[in-house]
Amino acid sequence: MPLSDDQPHTRTRLPVGEQPSSQMSTRQARPMRTLLTVLVVVTLLVVAISIANRGKADPGGAPRSADGAGATATATSGAGPAPSGDQPVGTTTNGVAGGFPHTDQGAQSAAANYAVAIGSAEMFRTDSRHTIVATVADPGAVAGLQSRLDQGFGGDTAARYGLDAQGRAPKGLTFVSRTVPVGTKSVGYSDSDAKVEVWCTGLTGLAGERSVQPVVENWYTITLTLHWTGSDWKLTDFASRQGPAPMPADQQAATAEEITGAVQQFGGFRYAR
Repeated sequence: MPLSDDQPHTRTRLPVGEQPSSQMSTRQARPMRTLLTVLVVVTLLVVAISIANRGKADPGGAPRSADGAGATATATSGAGPAPSGDQPVGTTTNGVAGGFPHTDQGAQSAAANYAVAIGSAEMFRTDSRHTIVATVADPGAVAGLQSRLDQGFGGDTAARYGLDAQGRAPKGLTFVSRTVPVGTKSVGYSDSDAKVEVWCTGLTGLAGERSVQPVVENWYTITLTLHWTGSDWKLTDFASRQGPAPMPADQQAATAEEITGAVQQFGGFRYAR
């Protein structure tokens, strides 16, 4: 017979050690689940933010100017002026770039290319030296520059590198003279004249097994004075000084065979910006 709700209920109390622990376990599990939930949510937020930022442009990148050229990096970047500029020129004369823009950047491009030309191995041969001078110099400055450069690259200078009177290397050896611009700096500019410093590294010497003038590296700065002729920037004067030179790297020097192969296989560049 079913019992009515009016009848008294009987409650049984178990000993303390025998009471069920389900309530205690439930209370302990709730904080743990809450902590795990928070950790999962935070992790998902971090992943989502990382994915969203991956597709955004670098806010620290150099801004672009109206002509598409990269602007100069800020001083706080610690990296110095950023590479920037216009499209390279497409004109060459006797292997030397020309037709530079009538701008400050155009003058810097001309200076870099002219530094390469007057620091090349061709300058040690009379005929090619005269061709280079006639190509890069202002017409009014050709005679003076040619006289200076004849003294600087001919005679004793050529003999010091083991070259003959025509600037040729001994049989079996390769003469190396390359100038590589590292950067340019305008130190004076107007519509008619410009002065540009070109920081360079260079290779000079004789490559080969019997060489007594091994190829060495030098650092120097060339200052070039340019004049606008009405169609291009041309050289009127130049000067050079040593450095600034970085600390030499702890690097094993290449063999004579490796240097010879590199010089013969790796071509130089024209520089414009």
